[in-house]
Amino acid sequence: MGGATSGDTGTRDRDGEGRARNARPRDGLGRPLPYGAAGVERQPEGVVRTPAETVGEAQALLDAGKPFHAHEVFEDAWKSGPESERALWRGLAQLAVGLTHAARGNVTGGVRLLRRGAGAVEEWAGTGPDRARPYGLDLAGLTGWARALAAEVERTVAPVDAAARAPRLYGGT
Repeated sequence: MGGATSGDTGTRDRDGEGRARNARPRDGLGRPLPYGAAGVERQPEGVVRTPAETVGEAQALLDAGKPFHAHEVFEDAWKSGPESERALWRGLAQLAVGLTHAARGNVTGGVRLLRRGAGAVEEWAGTGPDRARPYGLDLAGLTGWARALAAEVERTVAPVDAAARAPRLYGGT
């Protein structure tokens, strides 16, 4: 019972508060690796950063070909930031996950999340005159980047190089 699988000892990785956490190492695209394998250091969860710190850290991770890890940084911002900005940060996280899926070769997931993230960011920007470039982010450029990449992935049906295709959050995508 309980959905245990063959070889399952019945124990689960837990954090300090008893919540289930997968402590398996992961590769640069966030795919789980076998226990004991050398993986990429994971982003700590629940870190509260300033918007500038969030964007800077996410950009560094995107440039390094680690969009899954950038998504975790955006996720922290959406969960800890002001309610009025949650849709923005969630949309940016969706863009990073879309790039992750596209780099993993998951065409359907990549295309869907790139388009969903582009729509969310565009919708958020359209709700006020001061929202075109929050924190210096180039939201119009990001939506254009995401839609163009989604169309390319859909057309070529081939994985993309995450570092080579990383967006420029401040512009020049």
